[in-house]
Formats: sequence, structure tokens, C-alpha cells
Amino acid sequence: MSIPSTMRALQQTSLHGPQDLRLITDTPVPSPGPGEILIRVTAAGVNFVDISQARGTFAGGPQPPYLAGIEGAGVVEAVGDGVTDVELGAHVIGVGGGAFAEYMALPAVGAVPVPAGWDDEQALGLVVSWPTALAALKSLGGVAEGQTVLIHAAAGGTGQAAVKMAKHVGATVIATASSGKHEVVRALGADHVIDSRGTDIATEVLRLTDDAGADLVLESVGGATFDASLAATKRVTGRVVVYGVAGGEAAITNWDLIYKHQVHVIGLNIGVLIQTAPQIFGELMGEMFKLVAVGVLSPGQPTIYELAEGSKALTELEGRTTVGKVALLP
Repeated sequence: MSIPSTMRALQQTSLHGPQDLRLITDTPVPSPGPGEILIRVTAAGVNFVDISQARGTFAGGPQPPYLAGIEGAGVVEAVGDGVTDVELGAHVIGVGGGAFAEYMALPAVGAVPVPAGWDDEQALGLVVSWPTALAALKSLGGVAEGQTVLIHAAAGGTGQAAVKMAKHVGATVIATASSGKHEVVRALGADHVIDSRGTDIATEVLRLTDDAGADLVLESVGGATFDASLAATKRVTGRVVVYGVAGGEAAITNWDLIYKHQVHVIGLNIGVLIQTAPQIFGELMGEMFKLVAVGVLSPGQPTIYELAEGSKALTELEGRTTVGKVALLP
């Protein structure tokens, strides 16, 4: 299959949100630079980082106009100088700029093979959502058998993976989700599901834990929920791993940590982890593929949108009306 000179892609034209995502039909197909591969995108993952970039709240994010999307899966069509261990025609998934397009360039070192027997869209999450969940639970969160874990946004792509992993470890899982998503979360194995919009989360977690609090909280919401997370965490030994700001920024002071919330607060950015602690990330990915091999993590079933529906897909993710992974098909 020959590589065309131009392609269809989604371009973010402002920092006012996903409503300004536009389909363009004649943007140049990228050429893989040294150490890069070019893939023909068959499926692109939609993530909250895409929304943060579209609203200008992602630190160091691209400036418009830019080709949107960071997570793409597809077929290797060309390789750049120095790439020797990736074969043409291989199906891979990776992270780079411009994933919401028919072609994208990826760093070869970060390209992960799509597991045998999986369709490309079923692997979405393998390099973003799932490693984030595993890092939050184990690498940084130190979850152990018998502990209690509070997982916010449990019906989302990262949350679903976290519930499965936490149950595999032997933890008790308290999950939050909007009322219409509770059955989905229970089916994943959550022991308790709290309404994320109509319940005093901290009070309910303390009730479920006999006032002890959760040993570990996976905090991806922010805003008012962040304070609830701190209040729901076990004093002195409890950990709160923060990896999302979907509900807005939140403040915590040194006074709070001394007199109000005596807990461990840990920040997680999976991109920074990859760059600054590659050994930890390598170990994490090795463990994740073991979970895939034993069936703890199974092929995903994302909600599918066509590329031209990109603005709609991001808007619905931002409004928290979606369940699980969201994908765009070029």
C-alpha cells in the first residue's frame, strides 16, 4: 500500500474546548524522523489529556492550530533512520502527537505490539490508561492484599483497569461513578459503588471502613472531590495518588497536611514517569503484560466514533456521559 502525500485529520483551532476541533482533508502525511515509525492509524484513543490540551490547561501543551490526539494504534508503514527492531506491517500502539488522523509518527522505542488475536482498537489503553492505573496502584500507591482502595471515575478507561487490578491483588475496592454506571462497575468486581454526584463520598467511605478510611485513593477528578478524597483517606499511612484534574484544580496547604489531612499525597504524570524513571516504567509494562497474559486485563471494547465525530466524542467524555474507553476510527 503506497503512502499518500496528504490525509484527513482533526485540527484543534482554539483553546476554548473540543467544540473547535475541525476535520481537515489535505494536511501533509508526516515523515518518520530518526528513531521514529510511521503508522497508518486504524484506531485512536480519546483521553482526558486531549480535553486538557483543547482547553489550554495541559502544562506545556501544544498551541493551536495543531493536530489533536496522542494515542494511536495501527500498521507500521515506514521507519526512520536508526530503527531496526520494528517490522513493516506490524500492528502497534503508541503515544505521540497528531493521533486523530489517518497517519501519525511515533517514537519507535515506545511502540508496543498489539497483543496477538486482538483488534487494534481493543488495545487502546495499553500505553495510557492501563499503565496509569497500574502505576497509581502499585509503583506509587503500594497497594497490598487486604487493603482498601477508593477509585474515582471507576467506569472510565483508567478506572475500569484499576478496579480489575486492585481486585487481582486482593484489595477491597470502593468505587465512585454516576448512578447510571454502577452496574458496569459492579460487574468489574467492585465491592462497593458510591454515587459520585449525589453522595457525601468521604462520609460513605468512612462508614464502609468503620471510620478507618481508605488505605489508597486513586484521585483523577480534582475540584471538590479532591478534598473528599483527602478526608476519606486513612490517617498517617494512607496514600492519595493524584493523576487527573477532570473536575478542576484544587488547593491543599501545609496547614491542611499537618492539622486536617495527615496523609501522603503523590502526583503521577505517566509521561514524566516514562521520561525520568524508564526502569520503573519498563518494570511496570512487564507486569502489565503478565496481567494481559493471565486474563486480568482483557481486550477492550471501546465506544466507537468516526473521525468526523471527534468533537462530539471529546464533548461527551468531558461531560462524563461515556463508559470505558472512547475511540475514533479514521
